[in-house]
Amino acid sequence: MTFYAFARSVVYTVFKPWYRVEAIGVENFPKEGGVLLCSNHIHNFDPIIVGIMAPRPIHYMAKEEVFNVPVLGAIVRKCNAFPVKRGLSDREALRTGLKILKEGNVFGLFPEGTRSKTGELGKGLSGAGFFASRSEAQVVPCAVIGPYKSFKKLKVVYGKPIDMDEMRKTKASADQVTELIMSEIHKLIKEHQ
Repeated sequence: MTFYAFARSVVYTVFKPWYRVEAIGVENFPKEGGVLLCSNHIHNFDPIIVGIMAPRPIHYMAKEEVFNVPVLGAIVRKCNAFPVKRGLSDREALRTGLKILKEGNVFGLFPEGTRSKTGELGKGLSGAGFFASRSEAQVVPCAVIGPYKSFKKLKVVYGKPIDMDEMRKTKASADQVTELIMSEIHKLIKEHQ
């Protein structure tokens, strides 16, 4: 058993009953090939919740500072995270993200870039559009819905992969692609709230 699988099973046994987490649309999640998973961001636990409910291991970017914290840095790295320098165009992080997708893995992103203080869906940054345009990965919208309160229901909704053919054919800008992704996340929130 990998460290990721072990950590996932331990966290799953604690978080799933604590937040009464329900996964919806797991059948929409591609069983193989590169997947860019794009989710809203309402709480610091979102990467954990989305990760334990997904049917495949997820790779995430995490702010560089996390990797400098003793013990935590090593754990985060073993849980498929890689560092990104925030506020800069980090070419190394961009290359790593594209490599993950090219190798047929799942790369999880929170296009808003930071947690929403209000719980409302914010504007997406162009990074999501960049990865969607520059890879052949399937793009899956995801929504985390509900309060992070003990024993109140929390939903993780996986939408159908977004049809990216037209966007890739017309070489749409990263911002336009991100807007499409955000609109699909918005639809999931509205439908399952």
